[in-house]
Amino acid sequence: MAQFARSPVTAVLGPTNTGKTHLAVERMCGHSSGMMGFPLRLLAREVYDRVVAIKGADKVALVTGEEKIVPPHAHYFLCTAESMSLERDFAFVALDEAQLGADPERGHIFTDRILRARGREETMILGSASIARVVKALVPDIEIIGRPRFSTLSYAGAKKLSRLPKRSAIVAFSAEEVYAVAEMLRRFRGGAAVVMGALSPRTRNAQVQMFLNGEVDYLVATDAIGMGLNLDVAHVAFASLRKFDGRRTRRLTVSEIAQIAGRAGRHHKDGSFGSLGHEDGDAAFTPEEIEAIEAHRFPPIDQLYWRDGTPRTDSLAHLIADLEEKPDRPELRAAPEAVDLAVLKRLADDPLVIERARGRRQVERLWAASSLPDFQKLGADHHARMVSRIWRFLSEGSGHIPRDWFAQQIARLDSVQGDIDTISGRIAAARTWAYIAHRADWLAHPAEMAERTRALEEKLSDALHAALTQRFVDRRTAVLLRDIGQNASNLPVTVEPDGTVCVDGETIGRLDGFRFSVDPATRLADRKLLLAAAERRLGKVLRVKAEELVAAQDADFALLDEAGLAPGIGWGGVPVATLLAGPALLSPEIRLDRALLALGQDVQKQVVARLAAWFDAQKQKHLLPLVKMSESAADPAVPPVVRAVFAQLADAGGVIARTDLDAALGHLDKDQRHLLRKAGIDIGVLDIYHPGLLKPGAARWRSALLAARIAKPCLPLPGPGLTLLPLGEKPAQMGARIAGFRGFADQMLRIDMAERMARAAHEAIAKNERFTATSPQIVSLGLNEPAFLALMRLAGFRPVEPAAPAPVAEAAEPVEGTELAEPAPAAPAGANWAFRGRQKPRPDRQPHGGKPRGAKAEGKPEGDRRPPRDRGPRPASTGGTPAPANNAFAGLAELLGRNG
Repeated sequence: MAQFARSPVTAVLGPTNTGKTHLAVERMCGHSSGMMGFPLRLLAREVYDRVVAIKGADKVALVTGEEKIVPPHAHYFLCTAESMSLERDFAFVALDEAQLGADPERGHIFTDRILRARGREETMILGSASIARVVKALVPDIEIIGRPRFSTLSYAGAKKLSRLPKRSAIVAFSAEEVYAVAEMLRRFRGGAAVVMGALSPRTRNAQVQMFLNGEVDYLVATDAIGMGLNLDVAHVAFASLRKFDGRRTRRLTVSEIAQIAGRAGRHHKDGSFGSLGHEDGDAAFTPEEIEAIEAHRFPPIDQLYWRDGTPRTDSLAHLIADLEEKPDRPELRAAPEAVDLAVLKRLADDPLVIERARGRRQVERLWAASSLPDFQKLGADHHARMVSRIWRFLSEGSGHIPRDWFAQQIARLDSVQGDIDTISGRIAAARTWAYIAHRADWLAHPAEMAERTRALEEKLSDALHAALTQRFVDRRTAVLLRDIGQNASNLPVTVEPDGTVCVDGETIGRLDGFRFSVDPATRLADRKLLLAAAERRLGKVLRVKAEELVAAQDADFALLDEAGLAPGIGWGGVPVATLLAGPALLSPEIRLDRALLALGQDVQKQVVARLAAWFDAQKQKHLLPLVKMSESAADPAVPPVVRAVFAQLADAGGVIARTDLDAALGHLDKDQRHLLRKAGIDIGVLDIYHPGLLKPGAARWRSALLAARIAKPCLPLPGPGLTLLPLGEKPAQMGARIAGFRGFADQMLRIDMAERMARAAHEAIAKNERFTATSPQIVSLGLNEPAFLALMRLAGFRPVEPAAPAPVAEAAEPVEGTELAEPAPAAPAGANWAFRGRQKPRPDRQPHGGKPRGAKAEGKPEGDRRPPRDRGPRPASTGGTPAPANNAFAGLAELLGRNG
């Protein structure tokens, strides 16, 4: 400490990472009181926290434009340079980053503090060695002390973003560039923390803490990190070496580059710097710049910007004149017109301002209002309008801003909705009102409003941190990348009861059965990474599930036949296999779900064998008649002609149109027909089928097997118990036909009910009774007249023409005739129906329709015609819509052909 006792003012100069700020904090804490000025609110807050840890919160104050924490007995003040109190007496005073006196925008503030800020016992000026000459000229009795850098800073060349080392900071000079780099890091490296000067301390600290805690390995920042923020950074990469300084876009000076690059390395840990991208890009360094930065040799600063720090306030004219005064020393140069002066000059042209700004107090009040920082960067014109409104409140009445108006301005910002830029804009606006709230003479209730603005800024800061984290940090990607290429056991993999898959506590997706699906919130670019991670780490989990499947009970499996999907087998409600076309309808291929193909061949064979065993049990339960047909078709003991019928029936799924088997049935004798009836097969007028295959369970399985054969899913089947359906569109008829329905006009009737109606019609005719659309059987069934007429025609019946009515009284009903007649093009409503030849059906045979409409037996009167004896009943077309084939497979092919 003796080295500082020889002079009241000491300049500690040197490059970054020399411990200058740390030394000043130690010196201040050794005095009874002290004040330090910093270039950033963020840095003031950081040092405030350090001093509080040493002296206690009741002894330390934080004073910035928009934040004031001043305990009644505070002795140590940490401030921004603009907020330093030069009237109050402190034993120790220090100014950090004094080389900012050369900054065109704020330089005059730092120059004024170099010249006027003094401690009673000790004063320290901290900064770059480049200001040694000018400081010595301005303060002749100052003692210059140089400090070497603790660690080595070296150039590491240009690196692509994907090859940046961990613990790197990437520096950009616009919000758009910061966001773009952070977005790329999120995609490829799991994310990055974001630090910009516009962030509130709360947001900035939360972002930096993620970096310090290792939650992310990268930090993207503006040049704000060059102002003394202490970060554990190993490498600094420049996305660009050009910035907009408020007036023009220019290349950074070598001193500015060194200030930022010097953040790499901490204490005695070496650091490196370089460019992002290629050696010939915007961030390319020249050999001269590299040598100067590594050797810490920079061009000296010969002049600092200056503006009168104590202007006269007795009149508005004197105030403006003093602020525009030129310096009279060669080491100083006039500062460019700052925003506060520009606003003041605009207000000075307002007649109301001229009228009210009279006397020292009002001029000082006007200058204080003009000094309101433009946090929102709106420009002098727009900012002047806002200041003018504030000034009007301050210059009239009680001289206070109305409480309700101020509260309304705060309430307008009280929303956390919107994107990052929107929330950042609200924070900037909130800083304006926080600055006003901390001017005790501007509000009637400053403490209340200061608390409200503080709460608002914290709320918005937390929302901004959440928005930044959500957009630029993907922890699960970071977790997976951290372990990529290593043994999967290094990271714990858990599958929650609901199927959620977590790696090291981070959700990567969901496991439904054997199918892994990526978390739906995952961006498209990250899906591949998560799928690869799942493939590497879920092998053991899937093997355990495969063992559970092999040991499962039959009740745990189910047929999956949802509309629009290929038929398959589910286990526990999730698909495990698909049914595809096989050598026969009852022998489909069971193809495992792709998720199971990652398992070993032995495990796959065991799973297929278990599914095949379950499928065989389902055939015995639901498709036993079809199984027996297939067996009979291959049984040598069955006559060949009967085997042929069984084979066609089995191939069609047990239901086939009569017309498709007429040729085969014509070759069967009485005993061979008996074999079919013995097997439970009904030989109807329109269809040949096994009634057991019309049951819901059988129909569902037949639909699935036929869908597997044609490799196209079938539409939903009719509900259980239904016998009559509207015809619907042609594609919608597919499932109904498979379930055993046949179309008649605009309705579809189940084939067993159609055969029953044909039988009822024959019995009615045999008894010489009327059988019409109003007959009880038809009415109870719900069959409408067009469908009834179509059914009768397809079953071989023809209408009987009604006789001419006999002369009767006017109210008498007409008497219908009963003679058989040739069929007419359209049956009259309410016609009787006759069966050609009036043959009484034998118990083992269904009524048939004879020859087609209009055909006559040559040489024989109509009444002498006799039906063929050796052939079964066959449908005849009597005009209108021809009988559609009801072979399920043929019907599907027909529908698919018509509908593409």
